[in-house]
Amino acid sequence: MDIAMLANIDRLNAGMKQASLAALVATMPENVTYASGFWAMSQWIRRGPQAYALLPAPGGGEPAVIASTGLIDLVADAEVWVKDVRRFGGFSVNKAEGVELDAHDQRIDALLAQQDDGDAVKALVKVIKDRGLQNARIGVDEIGILPQYWDQLAEALPGATLVRAADIFRFARAIKTPEEIARLRKSAQIADMSISAALAVAKVGATENDLARAFHTKTIVEGGMPVLGCIGVGARSAGTNVQPTDRELIAGDIIRFDVGGRYKHYRADIARNGVLGEPDAKTIKYHRAICVGLDRAIEMIKPGVKAADVFNAAVETVRREGIPHYQRSHVGHGIGLDGYDAPNIAPSSKDVFEEGMVICVETPYYEIGYAGLQVEDTLVVTKDGVDSFMLSDTALRVL
Repeated sequence: MDIAMLANIDRLNAGMKQASLAALVATMPENVTYASGFWAMSQWIRRGPQAYALLPAPGGGEPAVIASTGLIDLVADAEVWVKDVRRFGGFSVNKAEGVELDAHDQRIDALLAQQDDGDAVKALVKVIKDRGLQNARIGVDEIGILPQYWDQLAEALPGATLVRAADIFRFARAIKTPEEIARLRKSAQIADMSISAALAVAKVGATENDLARAFHTKTIVEGGMPVLGCIGVGARSAGTNVQPTDRELIAGDIIRFDVGGRYKHYRADIARNGVLGEPDAKTIKYHRAICVGLDRAIEMIKPGVKAADVFNAAVETVRREGIPHYQRSHVGHGIGLDGYDAPNIAPSSKDVFEEGMVICVETPYYEIGYAGLQVEDTLVVTKDGVDSFMLSDTALRVL
C-alpha cells in the first residue's frame, strides 16, 4: 500500500460486500480526501461545490476522481494516488511559451487537455458507464451531494440502484491506517505544544486574543493549520464554545483550552487548563475529579470494551471524586479527517472499541458564573490498551 494512502481499503471493501454494492461514491469533503488523497479546497471552505471519488468493488475497475477544472492544480498534487481524473467546467489557465514544465505542471497541462465532461454529475455518470456499472447497485455518500444532484444522478442512471452509503465511510474511517495514525499523532502534539506557547504569554493584563495568537502562531510554526480555538478565561471559560476576545486576564483567572489545528488534513482536539495564581479549593477539587474520571475512562479502553461502559464509568468516577452533580452527553469521540469520527463514547452508543481507533477522551465541566474545566487526551487503541499521543499531562498549570 502506498505510504500516502489514507483509506482503509480493506474496511471499505468489507462495507461494500456487506451492503452488496458494486461501487462507492465519496461526496463529502472528508470522504473525497480519504478515498483519493484529493483535497478539494472549495468543498472545505464553502457549501455547494461538488467533487467526487468513485471506488469500484474489487474487480470492478480502477478508482476515479471527478473534479472541477478550477481545482485541477490540486488534483495534480503528489498525494492524490487515484490516477484517473475526470474534469468538468470551464476555467481559464494560460501556459507560458518556450518554458520547460516541471512534473507537477506537466500533470496540470495534461489534465487541462482532457475533455470537459460538462458538470459534476455528467462526469460521474460517464466514469460509471466507463466501468460498466450503469445497472449496478451503487452506494453514494449522501452527505456531500446536493439533493438536486442526487436526483440528476438517479435520472441519468435509470438501471442503477442508488443507496445511501455515508455509514460505510464512517465504518471504514473508524480504524485508522498507519499513515493516518502518524498524522493524528503529529497533529495532537502540535496542539499540545501550542497550548504551552499560549500559557507562556498568560499574565495579568494579557488578553484571550493574546493567548489565541500565541496558540495559532505556534501551530503554524510547527507545520499545522488553525481550526479550533476555544480559549476563555475567568467566568468566560464556562462558555462551551467560547471564542477569544480582548478580555484581559486578572489574578485568579482560570484558563480553559479546547483547541486543535490540522496537520496534513488530520485534526486535533485536546483540552487543558491553567490558573493565574494559586487555585482555590473548589478549583483544585473539581479539576482533580475530572482528571480522575478521564484516567478511569482511559484505563478501561481496549479492544472489545463497549463505549457506553466507558462513559458510565467516567461519569460515575467524576461524581464520586468531587462533583456529585456531574452530567455529560458524551466523554469522547473518534477523530480523523473530521473532528468527530466513530466511535462515540456516549451512554446510548452501540460502538465497541477496536484496535486502530484514534479517539479523544474528555471530561469537561462547565459552570456559568464560575468557570469551565476540561481535560481531553488523544490516543490510539492498541491490541491490549491505548497509546497516548500527548506530550503533557492533565495537571492544572499554575502560572
